[in-house]
Amino acid sequence: MNAHAVTRRWPTCLAVAIWAAQAVAGASDSLADSVKGFGEVLPLLPLLYVVINQLGTPRVTWPVLGGGLVLVFGLQALDLVSPAGVMVGLALGVLLWGMVRGAPHPLGVQAVGVAVFGALAVTGLVADPEVGRWLVAAGWFFHGLWDLAHLTLERLKGIVAPTFAEWCAVVDVLVGVELLLLR
Repeated sequence: MNAHAVTRRWPTCLAVAIWAAQAVAGASDSLADSVKGFGEVLPLLPLLYVVINQLGTPRVTWPVLGGGLVLVFGLQALDLVSPAGVMVGLALGVLLWGMVRGAPHPLGVQAVGVAVFGALAVTGLVADPEVGRWLVAAGWFFHGLWDLAHLTLERLKGIVAPTFAEWCAVVDVLVGVELLLLR
């Protein structure tokens, strides 16, 4: 791979590097811990989309991701409430705000994302870890397809930054596969 290809595909390279770093860091985690960790982060994905959709500009995508990660890891560190529950609640609140105020892009597609990915995360978190693995992995894998749809389908382009959609698609699919391969 030449330098130009790496420069052009920097979101993919960054995604693989971040996934590899977290995989090494979490290599000693049990299946239950991995399902819990990834299940608690999964609702962040549709939350980002509804917030960015409501703000109406893809240029805020990366800063919104940064804020979302601070929220998730801060909630995990405090260990007072379920990060997944908080994020699903926030996403529903942003959807309600969009219904009342209006939204730059149609909310229907994003509402489906909140419902599907939120349900997979919450169900995966309360299920037996072996079953939860499949539900949470499905959520991550299908969110990767969601990202690809936002990257390629004309009616979904412009909601998030294309670099983010590429990065997120790669991370999501790798996390989904990682969950399926855990022992």
